Amino acid sequence: MTNTLSLPRSVEWNESYITLLDQQQLPGKVEYIKLQTIKDVWDAITTLKVRGAPAIGITAAFGLALSALSYDTDSVKEFNKKLALDQQYLASSRPTAVNLFWALERVAKSAESASSVNEAKTKVVHEAIQIQVEDEETCYRIGDHALSLFKKKDKIMTICNAGSIATAYYGTALAPFHLSKQRDIPLEVFACETRPVLQGSRLTAWELQQSGVDVTLITDNMAAHTIKTKGINGIIVGADRIAANGDTANKIGTYGLALLAKAFGIPFYVAAPQSTFDLSIQDGSSIPIEERSPKEVTHIGDIQIAPDGISVYNPAFDVTPSELITAIITEHGIIYSPSLESIQKILLQSAQ
Repeated sequence: MTNTLSLPRSVEWNESYITLLDQQQLPGKVEYIKLQTIKDVWDAITTLKVRGAPAIGITAAFGLALSALSYDTDSVKEFNKKLALDQQYLASSRPTAVNLFWALERVAKSAESASSVNEAKTKVVHEAIQIQVEDEETCYRIGDHALSLFKKKDKIMTICNAGSIATAYYGTALAPFHLSKQRDIPLEVFACETRPVLQGSRLTAWELQQSGVDVTLITDNMAAHTIKTKGINGIIVGADRIAANGDTANKIGTYGLALLAKAFGIPFYVAAPQSTFDLSIQDGSSIPIEERSPKEVTHIGDIQIAPDGISVYNPAFDVTPSELITAIITEHGIIYSPSLESIQKILLQSAQ
């Protein structure tokens, strides 16, 4: 028996505006907002109304295309100059997720061969839409590969949200769980709450509930105890940037889970598309780590939970060394014991 999935979509193109699921409102309120200007798009990315590396990239691509449609010029040269400025503006919205820069660059390059402004506008819109279409297929393939690593009734832990609302559809780290439900393969998921913004409790728990997946929510500091007492079989996470050697930046707390996986002798998987690899960076030490507002730590919503004037360190991501990663699951296959050589091999094969 095969079930039909009906998962929420994070972003949709509507010719003159972008429809966005406001993830800041979840799970209490499912609200879709209209983004009508490039400033709206920049704000949505910066304030985490949209988050998840692939979804950020798709939204930015749509934002660049939306802005390009408003250019009032007959000069292709002037069009591309404006496009480059808007590309730079949107690229400043967040520093860590490489998909953001990859998607913007792809949209901008699509206009370079245009012989007229009308053709350039058509090309950028088509390219942005194509990025979303390809991401959905990519996520399905990642999920299919990942599901092959799990057995019926396995108990799997995850952190943050690398699901349908973080991508075009299906997700990366959550894709195998959605597909397991569709294919009637029972799995149990343990979702870490993901302090300080609570993407695990607000988003992952909600999304997996929508799909009918067996999900249990835990606080981040329960991970070790849960692995031991519940018999967790493996951990799977997403990624915001992967260096050439396999070092992986993901939501803060991921590195700790990788260390726990090694301590307990269970596999630690990273699920990510090819677009998340940044081969210009040799290792994780060069990945920029975004530091966010202290208020995310000192407050829950509008309620202050820490003393006035307290010093706060709030990195949004950490970097897991490749030697702690059992495998990286991509749309092109599974990279076991990721290294510079194994990553280059599978990415080279995919380009042929």
